[in-house]
Amino acid sequence: MEKLSLGGTTLEAFHVCAFFNSKEEEYDVLTPFFQEGMAQGEKNLHIVDPAFALEHKTRLSEGGIDVEGCESCGQLEVVHWQDAYFNESGAFDKDRMLAMVDHLTGTGRDAGYSRLRIMGNMDWAATGVPGSDKLMEYEADVNEVLSRNRQPAVCVYDISKLTGVMMMDLLRTHPLTLIGGVIQENAFYTAPGLLREERRLRAAPMDGQESAAV
Repeated sequence: MEKLSLGGTTLEAFHVCAFFNSKEEEYDVLTPFFQEGMAQGEKNLHIVDPAFALEHKTRLSEGGIDVEGCESCGQLEVVHWQDAYFNESGAFDKDRMLAMVDHLTGTGRDAGYSRLRIMGNMDWAATGVPGSDKLMEYEADVNEVLSRNRQPAVCVYDISKLTGVMMMDLLRTHPLTLIGGVIQENAFYTAPGLLREERRLRAAPMDGQESAAV
């Protein structure tokens, strides 16, 4: 089984939910993870807020990453939210994003890279973007894509922007958590198939009520 190292910990899963209290903490923890991938001939794909893209690159440079060189050779690709998570109408499109992740993680080796490491900044999820109600379905379903293609993804969340309900939903959809700089297996993780069944059962009484009303 392929394994991934983050902060000295060996991982056997591929989907990490990273919670941070500040940008300083985020980059202190993740920059070595990005550097490790580049040193091993892997590609880094970072999905960020377009308003923060320049600062993101600056912080990577300050952390010792040759941003210009890695972008020039294709080993680092910084993508804006609207070019990944959102469709042409500016809404989050779960199926479009799943297809994109499947394509990218399935073709990484074809481009000559031993692995593709995806980092997605998820601050948009707390801004009321249309379609964001499908986020947890996406976070659950993408586990199967990442596991099938054996490629890692780190979803980055700002703790201050999360409600308690969102936090619990995120814990249920990620097999690994990164909190306080420590990564560990997540005891709250629920397999995608079981989550889909739970959603189906929750919806069933509503469907029955609507049928009775008609």
